[in-house]
Amino acid sequence: MRVLADVQAGDHRLTRRIAAWDSPAARRLLSAVADATRHTKLWWAAALAMAAKGGSRGRRAAAAGILAMAVAEVVSNGIAKQLVSRRRPPVEWIPHGGTEDRPDSSSFPSGHTAAAVAFTATVAAVWPWAGAAVAVPTVLVAFQRINSGAHYPSDVVAGGAIGAAVAALVRAAPRLVLRSWRRPAGRRRDAAPGPTVSALHRPYTRTVRGHAGRGRER
Repeated sequence: MRVLADVQAGDHRLTRRIAAWDSPAARRLLSAVADATRHTKLWWAAALAMAAKGGSRGRRAAAAGILAMAVAEVVSNGIAKQLVSRRRPPVEWIPHGGTEDRPDSSSFPSGHTAAAVAFTATVAAVWPWAGAAVAVPTVLVAFQRINSGAHYPSDVVAGGAIGAAVAALVRAAPRLVLRSWRRPAGRRRDAAPGPTVSALHRPYTRTVRGHAGRGRER
């Protein structure tokens, strides 16, 4: 229990420290990031750009990224938030305000971070250069969710873990499907092996030898 209390206290201190970081330039940048990632607009725009300019690899990266993002949103917002109820950071911890439009849902985990990490990690596996490009706004999204008072750092870490796990699952899914298709056919071949050539000829050989022996006895 003491360890859990220490982790929670550190989580709260880090929340206050990040929320206290404020400047006009930071306000403009983080506000633009928040607007761009609302309803996943930024990731859809990135996927469209990759599909239009990246050829077949760009289309594969875009499709995989959108799929991973959708699954991550379902897991984080539709499942995890329903299982874990956590209040958002207190308003008095956020000196610059801007907490009026915070959602009333559970703070744990960060759905924005889960979607961003899932999209970025999946795209990077298909097209590393594109993944490196979208990694920059992904980091900004994670920071903005804490700075705005929408999440604790632990919420963001949990969202990132969900996004990374979903990306790994989406990358492995084609191999798992192919393996499941091939396995029943292999089992059928192993279950009923046909007779070998030597087994087919063995009785006939014994018969011939038997007749030959009897012939010699006569």
